[in-house]
Amino acid sequence: MMKVSCSQEDLSRGLAVVGRAVATRAVLPITSNILIAAEGSQLKLAATNLEIAITCWIGATIEEEGTITLPAKLVTDFVNSLPSGRIDMAMPSQSQPVELTCARYEAHISGLDAADFPPIPKIDEGVTIRVKPDELREAINQVAFAAASEESRPVLTGVHADFDGDQLTLAAADGFRLAVRKLSLDNVVDEKIAVIIPARALAELNRLITDQEEPVELTINPKKSQVIFKLRNIEMVSQLIQGTFPNYDQLIPQSYTTRAVVNLADFLRATRSASIFARDGSGIVRLQIMPKDGNGKIAISARAEEVGDNLGEVDAAVEGDESKVAFNSKYLVDVLAVLAGDEVVLETTTSSSPGVLRPVGKDNYVHVVMPMFVQW
Repeated sequence: MMKVSCSQEDLSRGLAVVGRAVATRAVLPITSNILIAAEGSQLKLAATNLEIAITCWIGATIEEEGTITLPAKLVTDFVNSLPSGRIDMAMPSQSQPVELTCARYEAHISGLDAADFPPIPKIDEGVTIRVKPDELREAINQVAFAAASEESRPVLTGVHADFDGDQLTLAAADGFRLAVRKLSLDNVVDEKIAVIIPARALAELNRLITDQEEPVELTINPKKSQVIFKLRNIEMVSQLIQGTFPNYDQLIPQSYTTRAVVNLADFLRATRSASIFARDGSGIVRLQIMPKDGNGKIAISARAEEVGDNLGEVDAAVEGDESKVAFNSKYLVDVLAVLAGDEVVLETTTSSSPGVLRPVGKDNYVHVVMPMFVQW
């Protein structure tokens, strides 16, 4: 038995939240369903693809408690098509379809028994950490994109999270670039702990914390195999990646021969402009950094054999030698698009050594990009 009513807006929003965890290529057919449970004074929605699980609670009026799983796409599309107002859900018995009514619409949807739904992991013990949502969001934005997308080295598809005292350091690398961001925690962890969180899980978390105001609470289980993120009315559990993350500190160059401080918006615009030509030229943009007393500049160019070439210049405060270096345009645009602040520092050594980018006035972020080899 189940009998419950809630608002169409709340149900639609809840289904959208958990829908992100529904398995797209379901090994178990039931993982393409959403679990719906009427318990207490709330309606619980949950979905899992066995890598991550998202649970969400919405306000509801519950006459009779009950649980069922319904096909995610069908129920979400149907609820989204309804007018706003009250939705009533009733299930006379486990073996009968769920009846949904809203205004002058009604539907009968056949579900699968909730007893067969994969259990959502509970994490009640372990290390618990709290972090401010806006800072966590910015940090994820600045790091997660640098993780590898193909699975040949699983550890690189994750983000290395190092909790130490009241500091969290997030790092991601895919063999061509490295992003490292430090942020402060709301509480102190007694012992240093490091885990690898799948970048995909952090990207989902980022969507969930858009309107979160209270600190995000995360708990890592004692075996370091899972992490749970607790938000207001939403919980997300993710598996952790096992393995050893590369020692990234040694990938960050400790010195440079050329240092340029440049307006971030100008640099991003010139790089985007060059990347249009770089598309046909194997993605290469060339940077020529030219010092000049008080008014140095960076020339940013790209050329594609059959198509043409372009050149853009931006003013820069340059210290050190003249320098030439080429980068993959996507990698350069990716990092410039997530940096905060008005100015960015670019440090280079030779045309065959990595470039380092940092925001001006903040020492919490560093990004290393490997160079491309070109004939100058």
